[in-house]
Amino acid sequence: MPTTPNSELSPRKRTPLPKFQLLILLSIQIAEPITGLVIYPFVVQFVRDTGITGGDEANTGFYAGLLESAFFLAETLTVFHFGRLSDLYGRRPVLLLGPLGLALSVLGFGLSKSFWALFSFRCAQGAFNGNIGVAKTVMIEISDPSNAADMVSFFPVMWSTGATLSPFIGGVLANPAVKWPNTLGKIGVFRVHPYFLPCAVAASVALASFAFALIGLRETLPSAVARMNQRKKPVPTTESDPLLAHNEPVVSERSDVVYIAPPLREILTRPVCIAVLNHGLLAFCNMAYESLLPLVYATPINMGGLGLKPYEIGLLMGLCGISNAFVQMVFGGRIIRYFGPRRIFNAAFCALIFAFFAYPLLNFLAKRAGRVDGAVMGVLVCQLSCSFVLYFAFASTMIFIMDATPSQASAGSVNGLAQMVGTTLRGAAPSFASSLFSLSVKHNLVGGYMVYIILVGLTLGALRGSLLLPRQLRSEIGGN
Repeated sequence: MPTTPNSELSPRKRTPLPKFQLLILLSIQIAEPITGLVIYPFVVQFVRDTGITGGDEANTGFYAGLLESAFFLAETLTVFHFGRLSDLYGRRPVLLLGPLGLALSVLGFGLSKSFWALFSFRCAQGAFNGNIGVAKTVMIEISDPSNAADMVSFFPVMWSTGATLSPFIGGVLANPAVKWPNTLGKIGVFRVHPYFLPCAVAASVALASFAFALIGLRETLPSAVARMNQRKKPVPTTESDPLLAHNEPVVSERSDVVYIAPPLREILTRPVCIAVLNHGLLAFCNMAYESLLPLVYATPINMGGLGLKPYEIGLLMGLCGISNAFVQMVFGGRIIRYFGPRRIFNAAFCALIFAFFAYPLLNFLAKRAGRVDGAVMGVLVCQLSCSFVLYFAFASTMIFIMDATPSQASAGSVNGLAQMVGTTLRGAAPSFASSLFSLSVKHNLVGGYMVYIILVGLTLGALRGSLLLPRQLRSEIGGN
C-alpha cells in the first residue's frame, strides 16, 4: 500500500457527500450564529432604552454583559441534555426543535420592552442553541471514513459566514423607522419596537431552516430508524394461517432493547475524556485570543494596543472571516486528510502561541513607527491567518470526539458533553483574558505584556494535552 504524509489515513475511493442532507444540516447550523450574534450592534442601546440603568452609563456594560453570560450559561446547561435526548428519541425531533425555538426566542427579544424580558428571551436563545452538538453527530453519522474530513470542514464555514453576516444585519436594519421614515417609518411596529426588524430577519433564517429540515431531514439514530420501520411493518393476521402464526419463531426487533442509550458512567471512557478535554482547551485558548483582538486593536498605542478605529477593526475581521470561509470550503477536507487530524490539532496550538506573541510584537512595531505602518500590517496579516489553522482544528476535533465515542447509541451524549465543556470554557475565556490585559497594562506587569506570557503558558499546557490524542484512529477517515 502506498504511503502518504499522514500515517493515520489510508488511500481509498471517497464516497460522494450526501449533499441534500448536508445542506439541511448547514442551514440549521448557520441559523445559530445569525440569531445569536445579530443583537451585537444594538444590544448596548437596547439595554439603555429599557431604563434598567437608571441613566447611569457605568451600568450599561454590566447589564449588556449579563445578557451574554445568560446566553452561555443557558447553552451550557442544556447542550448535554439535547444530546442525551437525541440518543433516546432520535436526532430529527431534537434538530427540529432547535431552529424553531431560536426563531421564537429571537422574535420575542425584538418585541421586548423591559430588560428582564430581554434576559428571559436571551436565556431561551442560549438554551435552544444547545442542539449544535446533535447537528455535529448527524454530520458524522451520514458520512463514512472516506469523506468525514470533507464533511466536518463545512461546519466552521457556516459559523464563520453567520458570524460575518449577522452583525451586518443587526447594524443596518436596527431602528428602521428613523433610517427610512418615508417607507418603514410608516409601519407602527417598527416605530414602537426599533430592533424588531433585524430580529425578524434573523428569525426568518431559523424558520426557513426549520421548514427545510421538516421536509427533508432523515433520521440517523439506529434505534429511532428501527422503531419507524417496525411501525411501518404490516401486522400478520392469524386468519390465513393460524398454525404458522403459532409455530413460527418470533425475532424481537424492539429497538429500545438493542440500542438503549448507555448511562453517563459508561460514556466517560479514557478516549472520550481526552477528546473532550482537548476540545475544551482549544475552545478556551481560541476564545481568549479572539476576545483580545478588538480590545488590543482599539487600545491606544501608548497603552499597549494599535489605536485602530472601529470601522478598520470591522473591515479587518470581516475580510478575515470571508477569507477563512473560502479556505475552509475549498481546502478544508484535503488538508485534514493530507496531514491528519492529530497534526492539525498540534499545529493549531502552535499557531495560537505565535498569535499571542504577535500582540506585543505589533505594539512594539507600532510604538517604534508611531503609527500602524507596513511592518505592523504584515505581522497583523500573519496573526489573523492563524485562524485558518484554528478552524481546521475545530473540524478535526469532531473527528476525534466521534472516533472516541463508545457506540453510536451514545454519540449524541458524547457530542453534547463536548459542547458543554467547550461552551463553559469559551464563556470563561473573554473575562479571563480581558481582565489579565487590564491588570497587565494598569500595573505595567512585564512592560504591560504579562497577559501574553500567561496565555502562552496555558497554550503550551494545552499543546502537551494534545499529544495524548491517538496517532491512529479507530476508523479510517479517508484517503488522498
